[in-house]
Amino acid sequence: MAIQFRPAIRSNVNLLIGLAGTSGSGKTYSALRLATGMAQGRRFALIDTENGRALHYADQFPLFDHCDLHAPFTPDRYAEAILAADAAGYPVIVVDSMSHEWAGEGGVLEWHETELTRMAGDDWKRREACTMAAWIRPKQNHRMLVQKLLQTKAHVIFCFRAEAKVEIAKDDKGKTIIRPKTSTIGLDGIMPISEKNLPYELTVSLLMTADAPGVPKPIKLQEQHRKLFPLEKAITEDSGMGVAAWAAGGSKAAEPVQGPTHAVGEYLDPMPLFDAIRNATTGSALREISDRIAKLRLLDQDRINLREAGRQRVETLRIERGAA
Repeated sequence: MAIQFRPAIRSNVNLLIGLAGTSGSGKTYSALRLATGMAQGRRFALIDTENGRALHYADQFPLFDHCDLHAPFTPDRYAEAILAADAAGYPVIVVDSMSHEWAGEGGVLEWHETELTRMAGDDWKRREACTMAAWIRPKQNHRMLVQKLLQTKAHVIFCFRAEAKVEIAKDDKGKTIIRPKTSTIGLDGIMPISEKNLPYELTVSLLMTADAPGVPKPIKLQEQHRKLFPLEKAITEDSGMGVAAWAAGGSKAAEPVQGPTHAVGEYLDPMPLFDAIRNATTGSALREISDRIAKLRLLDQDRINLREAGRQRVETLRIERGAA
């Protein structure tokens, strides 16, 4: 077959986005807001390794379908779940949390320890000699996962746990000190719990901290994406819509969408209506929104999804009244 070259045109690029954060940093909430914007009114998938914690947000984000992923958290188990969601046609897949693939039960670190014990048992001298060889199978499995991620059609958002790490160093006077660990994938000693190269395999990698929930601090943020993730405010659906437009080849994707309503081609953007449904506290408010939806120019699928969101919000209000 002859080798051919064609003009390079960005079109339907799949995005791999990492959101790392300490406890209370808003990484799951931010991932759901980002995914909602990227999905643009369609349902998206969430793979949950946190024992159903993402379901706490089901009322606020009615358009995600949930799947529990249980141990062992091997790379191929993650690949199986992600590829299943991709094959099902979800436009966006959220993985919360990806850190279990590295440090969870059956993850890469535990797999390495299992391999080391298989090779050397309790012979500590032999264990030292076999340490590198014991990495072969788990790291090879991890690399296969990364290759499969690069081939997905869906956009994938990964949530990573993050933790503070320190290191022993010398100050300018030669005195031994303990300081926050310096790393290319961390900030101020706070580092994602993951394989060290994974944040750089992703299109965008951002870090969040509990003192400013949802506000991104860049680990990897290329120039063409900087306007999509303003560093002075929390991540919203606008960033998701903007980055999805960029991935699809949109020429104006460098600016996040602003304002209460905005057009997508000749059709109205449904996101403000989803927000209104999520914030409605009475049945009469939901009926008013439904009347508005009936009069607006919307894509058929957007209209269907809005009706489903409204139905779920009615059910949520009914449950809340019963509990009260």
